[in-house]
Amino acid sequence: MIINLFAVGDIVGLATVEILKKKLWKIREELGADAVIANGENAYDVKGIGAAEAKALLESGVDLITTGNHVWGRWDLFPMLDRDTRILRPANFPATTPGSGHSIIDICGYRFLCMNIQGTVFLDPLDNPFITADKILKSEEGRYDFALLDFHAEATSEKIAMALNFDGRINIIWGTHTHVQTADEKILPKGTGYITDLGMTGPDTGILGSAPGPIIARFKTHMPQRFSVAEGDAVLCGALFSLDTDSGRCTSVRRIRLELGK
Repeated sequence: MIINLFAVGDIVGLATVEILKKKLWKIREELGADAVIANGENAYDVKGIGAAEAKALLESGVDLITTGNHVWGRWDLFPMLDRDTRILRPANFPATTPGSGHSIIDICGYRFLCMNIQGTVFLDPLDNPFITADKILKSEEGRYDFALLDFHAEATSEKIAMALNFDGRINIIWGTHTHVQTADEKILPKGTGYITDLGMTGPDTGILGSAPGPIIARFKTHMPQRFSVAEGDAVLCGALFSLDTDSGRCTSVRRIRLELGK
């Protein structure tokens, strides 16, 4: 059996959430996706995702939401992180923080261990992401059929190292955070499907989804600026992974970029 998993890159802005509410189910059907996992950490307004946006995405065709370093941007999300296993925060944050960094969901009758881990190169000094992933795999051994990972990291080298280290142990690995889609989708030697970064789902007219003016001003003046979501047409970036349930190997990784409009 082949299972198709659609991973959606960082969703930016409330307007993008509204577009996905209208279009994601149709996109999912057209791609033949059996499940959708989306990074939603910027769904509110550049930094953060609230409970309302999380609920909207889960009702719009997203099966599980991952996040990253902006997960704490909206206080109203915290109770939801504790009670709803369909939304994750990076697993290598302290155990005292709300929520969990992994959960097991059913896709076509198979148990998928879904992990969300944050890199530490150029980001917060959290627990070692490699050791964190290994601990989760060992703690959940026997409870899942296949494993996947959203590795939310800045450095491409750290993402590639993570993928090669867990090739064959984690069936699907993708990177998020940089908002720029990479062109290195591949199947690694031991069968893991991989792409360094899914890219961004949001307005394509700004800088990583943000209005360009304040960001350019900050580069020019080094003075603090208030960022806001860019206006204009949105794009959806991600990757479609096909997994052979008999062998556990990915059979294809297809980079996706779709024009969503307004």
